[in-house]
Amino acid sequence: MQPAAVIFAIGNRSRGDDAIGPLLLERLSTWLAAEARAGVFELIDDYQLQIEHALDLQGRTLALFIDAGCNTPAPFRFYPITPSSTANESRSTSSTHNLPPQGVLDVYRQFEGEAPPPSFVLCVCGERFELGEGLSEAAAANVDAAWRQLMQLCREPDVALWHAAAGTAGR
Repeated sequence: MQPAAVIFAIGNRSRGDDAIGPLLLERLSTWLAAEARAGVFELIDDYQLQIEHALDLQGRTLALFIDAGCNTPAPFRFYPITPSSTANESRSTSSTHNLPPQGVLDVYRQFEGEAPPPSFVLCVCGERFELGEGLSEAAAANVDAAWRQLMQLCREPDVALWHAAAGTAGR
C-alpha cells in the first residue's frame, strides 16, 4: 500500500548548506523507523525538483517539500503552497532550484486535471552554497530548529494541524 503522505527533500550534499534537505530527510528516515511510522510517509531525496515529481503526488493526502533557502528568515519558514504556473516561468527567490514546489503542483494539476494534495514547504535558512563547502554553523543550528518542527508534523500528519502550525486558517 502506498503511504498517504510524501516528503521531498531537495538539495546537494556537495554544496554547503544546500545539504539541509537531504540531512533532515536522513534524520527523519531513522526517526520514522524507530517510531514505527515509516509506512505513513514516502521519502524522496533529489538534487532538484523536476516535472516527473508531479507523479509522486498521485494518491497522496499530504505533501511536504524540504529545502534550504537563500533568503529565508532564520531559522526556517513553514507554509502552505498552491499550484502556480508563474513559478514555472521564473526561478523562485527562496530556492536554489529551477522548478519550485509550486511548479510541481501546477504540473500535477495540468496532468491530472484536479487539485494536488494539500502541500507545504519547510524552507530552512542557509548561508553558504558553494561547491565543496560543509554545512555552516548557522545552518546546523537552523537544521536543529527545523528538526523539532518536522518531528511534530510527522507525529500528526493532518492537514488542519499543519495549517495551524503554519499559522494559516485551513485553506
